[in-house]
Amino acid sequence: MKQCTHLDALPHPEPAPLSETCLECQAAGTNPVQLRLCEVCGHVGCCDSSPLRHATEHFKETGHPVMRTLETGESWRWCFVDHVLV
Repeated sequence: MKQCTHLDALPHPEPAPLSETCLECQAAGTNPVQLRLCEVCGHVGCCDSSPLRHATEHFKETGHPVMRTLETGESWRWCFVDHVLV
């Protein structure tokens, strides 16, 4: 079973969300489907089911490897580098 090699390098405590929604979606006039939190810097972006996929774009621009869901009742994380749920 593949594991994430980036969890130990994440800040503790995790960063607070920098916004309540995906600001990139807001600026583009689109609606996010679900929100994701960057576990490195607190950036809030929309999921890959959203039209513009800002959480993935944030990873591509910054290299920040791990994000987590901001959806109520969910607690999973995703590592973009290792392609694994953590």
